Amino acid sequence: MPALFLTESDVRGLLDMRLAIEVVEEAFRQMADRKAVNVPRVRAKGKGIVLHTMSAAADYLGLVGLKAYATSRAGAHFHLGLYDSNSAELIALVEADRLGQLRTAARTAVAIEWMANMDAAELGLFGAGHQAETQLEAATLARPIKQAFVYSRTESQRIEFAERMSRQLEISVVPVDRPREAAEDLPIVITATSSMEPLFDGNSLAEGTLVCAVGSNWLTKAEIDVNVVRRADNIVCDSVEACRHEAGDFVAALESGVFDWSRAVELADVVSGNAVGRSTRESVALFKSVGLAIEDVALGGKLLDLARAKDIGRELPF
Repeated sequence: MPALFLTESDVRGLLDMRLAIEVVEEAFRQMADRKAVNVPRVRAKGKGIVLHTMSAAADYLGLVGLKAYATSRAGAHFHLGLYDSNSAELIALVEADRLGQLRTAARTAVAIEWMANMDAAELGLFGAGHQAETQLEAATLARPIKQAFVYSRTESQRIEFAERMSRQLEISVVPVDRPREAAEDLPIVITATSSMEPLFDGNSLAEGTLVCAVGSNWLTKAEIDVNVVRRADNIVCDSVEACRHEAGDFVAALESGVFDWSRAVELADVVSGNAVGRSTRESVALFKSVGLAIEDVALGGKLLDLARAKDIGRELPF
């Protein structure tokens, strides 16, 4: 069977956030059952460009896959290749920018479902880009969010974001002028930025807050400070192995001695009931994610099933 090529338009037409959350949660459950294997990202740096590659094997789907994307000042281009586990043939090539946004936000929703207090109705959001959009949408599906406070460095961007997302999600999204206003006294705080330095003082967090730090996957970048890590009673990673290589959010805490890797557990183990995501209602909890290929492969597999069922996509000549 020829490989199927699926465009960004195909992804938008076939996948939605609710489905993405279901697929990604199942992927973590299968990882805990040792029916899926994730290989952390590696990077090849050229002059003015970086090639990022990450891969995974999903035995429960009969798929292996490779996600590759190149980033430069000119932009970024994302692709996912899916291979049949039995024949080793390439069966799909997917433009994967939108797919990546969906799986990134879906992962946060899974963490919120397992780690946030059940009655959380407000959240703070750092960032006003495409990733922040899907992060907010996913959070509203995991908890009964009625109001969100958004901060980004550019005032006009956060105002436009708040107006647009208020209409789209039918909740109150409020732009705030100070980082502290998106962090203090809120049950959920999400960071989805490209910041090199911590965005807020972790001492401003209320008891019971869940912080989801999703923006940094470089050791040189940190969205949260040492105080967030120090105060966290529960620390959960999408992958401890991947976070060791990429989570700059832990570097200062490691150097100051307030954190060691024995404190971190896997989201897969939380989802499967083998680890605790929240000890008490008053616990401060931290979810740190850097992004895993198994999420792309799992969501890509669902996309391929839907595309075949609806006869969508273009056959490639190989």
